[in-house]
Amino acid sequence: MRESLLGKTPDELREVAIKVGLPAFAGKQLAGWLYGRRVRSFDEMTNISKAGRERLKEEYDLGVTMPSTCQVSKDGTKKYLFPMNEGDAVEAVMIPDDDRKTLCVSSQAGCRMGCKFCMTGRQGFHGNLSVAMILSQFIAIDEAVDLTNAVFMGMGEPLDNYVNVKRAIDVLTADWGFGWSPKRITLSTIGVLPNLRRYLDETRCHLAVSLHNPFPEERASIMPVQKAWPVEDVVNLIREYDFTGQRRVSFEYTMFAGLNDTKRHADALIRLLKGLECRVNLIRFHKIPDAPYETSPQIVMESFRDRLSNHGITCTIRASRGEDIMAACGMLAGEHRKKTENPDL
Repeated sequence: MRESLLGKTPDELREVAIKVGLPAFAGKQLAGWLYGRRVRSFDEMTNISKAGRERLKEEYDLGVTMPSTCQVSKDGTKKYLFPMNEGDAVEAVMIPDDDRKTLCVSSQAGCRMGCKFCMTGRQGFHGNLSVAMILSQFIAIDEAVDLTNAVFMGMGEPLDNYVNVKRAIDVLTADWGFGWSPKRITLSTIGVLPNLRRYLDETRCHLAVSLHNPFPEERASIMPVQKAWPVEDVVNLIREYDFTGQRRVSFEYTMFAGLNDTKRHADALIRLLKGLECRVNLIRFHKIPDAPYETSPQIVMESFRDRLSNHGITCTIRASRGEDIMAACGMLAGEHRKKTENPDL
């Protein structure tokens, strides 16, 4: 398999240029085409000689993977399916909202965290995405040049693939890369503590923590990660960092009817987050096949929100998007895998 250029730094691209007989300054040209112009083929690199482009093709792959499928919701949300090896696929979701276009990015095929309510987690783990595969989600979609924000909140646990995710963030935020402000990027995690500290130390991007239940035993029953990295330890680590300025931390809380939506849960959440500058996002549960969970009624969600707000915690109910196109992460990829394994379905 040829090595991908997408994800390489200008210095690394300089070495590539020299290796194929191009002048050293062609490395900077390659970076401009990959990240400035976001080209999808070597043939678009018109300031590099045709012979040079042919030598690049022989030894390297550009690294851009095009989506095989795109579903469009009635609310404008678009779900792209990116094929991978051996029947796997990952999803990227573009969410429009007034003048914003946010890309929900996948970092793994499947996930090893095993959250009971997550379609991706129920599929098992099928591999980490390379830097090129992560960046392809930004380049190969129709809205590539119009994206305003990104959330690493798609398939997979980003901090379980930290090296590749961090390298992708470096490309997105570097002057020689996409040139994005770190404020345009949010990473969502269930709390992989060793790499969470690295992320907070090594980036200035926002953080979102999947919390979903403030009681340790109850959280462990739906999120096995609680046993390895308790949410109390995650919150205590976050308290070591400053979130009063440009950088934000939020807590994602999917509402399950009768499971985590009571006054008891709200009060425990208030105690857990007391004094922390943060936001809590309440999320409607998108029904997935064979799952015993139901989303909380609107009136219950509003009561939960108001209780947190009355105790000084900024709390919002996130608008539900794309339900008509199997919006829950992993559903489209799961169908793709089933069809690949059983073509007669």
